[in-house]
Amino acid sequence: MSTNKVWFITGASRGFGRDLVTQLLEQGYRVAATSRNLDELRKIATDSNFLPLAADPATEATVAKAIADTVQHFGSIDVVVNNAGYGLIGGLEEVSDAEARANFEINVFGTLNVIRKALPYLRKQRSGHILNISSIGGTTGDFPGFGIYCATKFAVNGLSESLAAELKPFGINVSIISPGYFRTSFLSSGSLHTPENEIPEYLSIREVQQAHQHSYNGNQPGDPVKAVQAMIKITEVENPPLHLFLGEDAFGLAADKFNQLTTEIKEWREITVSTGF
Repeated sequence: MSTNKVWFITGASRGFGRDLVTQLLEQGYRVAATSRNLDELRKIATDSNFLPLAADPATEATVAKAIADTVQHFGSIDVVVNNAGYGLIGGLEEVSDAEARANFEINVFGTLNVIRKALPYLRKQRSGHILNISSIGGTTGDFPGFGIYCATKFAVNGLSESLAAELKPFGINVSIISPGYFRTSFLSSGSLHTPENEIPEYLSIREVQQAHQHSYNGNQPGDPVKAVQAMIKITEVENPPLHLFLGEDAFGLAADKFNQLTTEIKEWREITVSTGF
């Protein structure tokens, strides 16, 4: 295991990002971490291997500066973790255009901003690893009220698969991290947004919303410390996975989705293949 690698982590003031910073520093890695709240980042550590940086993933110029500052400070950048993002729970009819676009702005376009600005450095050294934090909601959309959030994570999965194919000739790895429910701050008010205009008829969505905010929050089955250990581990293997599901719940939901697809494909094969000339 090489602890000489330089990690660059977005959204590091809370959740998986913060836990990653803590564990990496304990293991002797060099870490640059970004947040829109620089004061919160500075509370994590005063380690000489830690570089806290203010950056908004939706603002390309701040991302470019943060990555350039990382390379100037540490001399390189090796592992990029796109962790910044937030949840949005509300029916597709309820969520406004502005609310939907804002979720895409951070979860998808913020990720793209980081990728675009980091790749010149990674391509030049012909090595590196990009970890895009997705969700089990990027594999299955069977979560009423999470349609827009799932759409952002499906987008992250799609662009990541294409990215992996594009970067293979340069020796750069890409991994999609798809957690289930982990005991982080994701379900807190700062990370889980709700629509301004709720429609009373969507009783089932309100039930889902209440369950996530009050029953699930603090009782998630996943241990974030172990999730972070898994993320670090795959950056040290020769052939890391493109898809890494985290949590027994994520494993089960992914398996159900793949089984459903297999069954449906077989059932409708005759019509599927009948469309050629």
